[in-house]
Amino acid sequence: MKTIIATLSCLLLFTTVSYSQNKENKFDEDKLLERLEILSSDKFEGRRTGEKGSDSARSYIIQQFKSLNVKGLNGNFEHPFSFDTRIGKFNANNILVEIKGTEYPEKYVVISAHHDHLGISGNKIYNGADDDASGVSALFSFAEFLTKHPPKHSVILAAFDAEELGLRGAKHFVESFDNSKILLNINMDMISRSAKDELFVVGARYNKSLQKVISDFKNPTSSKLLEGHDGTDGKEDWTMSSDHGPFHKVKIPFLYFGNEDHAAYHKATDVYEDITPEFFKNSVRIILSIFEVIDSSSI
Repeated sequence: MKTIIATLSCLLLFTTVSYSQNKENKFDEDKLLERLEILSSDKFEGRRTGEKGSDSARSYIIQQFKSLNVKGLNGNFEHPFSFDTRIGKFNANNILVEIKGTEYPEKYVVISAHHDHLGISGNKIYNGADDDASGVSALFSFAEFLTKHPPKHSVILAAFDAEELGLRGAKHFVESFDNSKILLNINMDMISRSAKDELFVVGARYNKSLQKVISDFKNPTSSKLLEGHDGTDGKEDWTMSSDHGPFHKVKIPFLYFGNEDHAAYHKATDVYEDITPEFFKNSVRIILSIFEVIDSSSI
């Protein structure tokens, strides 16, 4: 695992900031919002792992990836796994697509979000617009960009399942993939709703090269990018709070992007109508720009 960290340091230490600072559209902003609205609609019944709504949501996600001309990892979009909990056994599916790197095809950046949510409780559907239909919708925007601008390093776009049941999808991926090939995990969870117009990034402090990328980053948007929630500032520590956790546990560098909990967190009121659209678009612009910085580095 030291090899991964050393390689990432070589890639990033002398990075030249080369991303565009203008407002050019690197992805279809209307489609970003449209996909979020669809994925967080009642049609998918809260996307609870193992239930009918999850099956329908996976079909939609795969259809979107196919329409963007990206291919499933190792020829498969769905990567099933199962696990036992105190409330029973669950059958789950990660959705994984791969975009091969033009210069370093055997080195991977894993960009992730989770497609599951809480399902239905009583007569209420927990749509999970921010948590985390927002991150999955951002994955489609990454696919749009990367098919037009192939990356130097290979990219896996991962829509993990069963995050709400203990980060199970990310754990399964880390346990089944050759981790020596993974340079970095970029995880997105809750990036579409912020009354303060603040996006937090966690994880840079664990890696000097990533810290330099974040410190030197020139934000191309009006939304604020803040470091915090990393165990150093007295706030809730998010180091293991989402699907980046299993990567961090095996010492794979990570950057997690998210916003602070809002009144609708894990409630039926986490709906599309209450996202902050411009913040959401800016969040995706920021994350994509940071990815560009990392990918543009060379050994």
